[in-house]
Amino acid sequence: MTELINLSLPEQQTREWVSSVIVKYNFCPFARKEVESNCIHYQTSNAISIDDAVMEMIEQCIELDQLPERETTLLMFEQGFTDFEEFLDLVDLANALLVAQGFEGKYQIANFHPDYVFADSDDSDAANYTNRAPFPTLHLIREASMSAALDEYNEPESIPEHNINLARRKGIDFWQTLLENCKKPSM
Repeated sequence: MTELINLSLPEQQTREWVSSVIVKYNFCPFARKEVESNCIHYQTSNAISIDDAVMEMIEQCIELDQLPERETTLLMFEQGFTDFEEFLDLVDLANALLVAQGFEGKYQIANFHPDYVFADSDDSDAANYTNRAPFPTLHLIREASMSAALDEYNEPESIPEHNINLARRKGIDFWQTLLENCKKPSM
């Protein structure tokens, strides 16, 4: 694995989260391949305003256009959007701007947040940990690659249900500890 000590704190912790949560517990069955191929770009942002954040997201889409070897980008906000509701406003504007800038159908956004709560869910539902990450994060995904991966996957509609069941079976204390372990400094 990449030597984590020389990376920014958000990149360090997010890489650890991807490895020890997303890949290890198979929340995204397609992540392992991208991790092993080193095709994930981790971009730390200091943006604290929604306008700056969405402009940085568009810059990352342009970079994805220019760098076909880069499969996906995780844009992590080190200082901004700690309030989950404010983060959801960012997600809404980011999706709208993706369309307005002509990236609809090319890229899609998944989102993660330390305090993520699904709509119609209770804060204490362990299932929320399927989308909890060390930092507020916009995940830019190539739609063509996702479509191809889903075509090869048996029953892709079962992925969310599997993740929710696993999260609830392990329980909130398990996931809280795991997420906190991702935030521990590297030696």
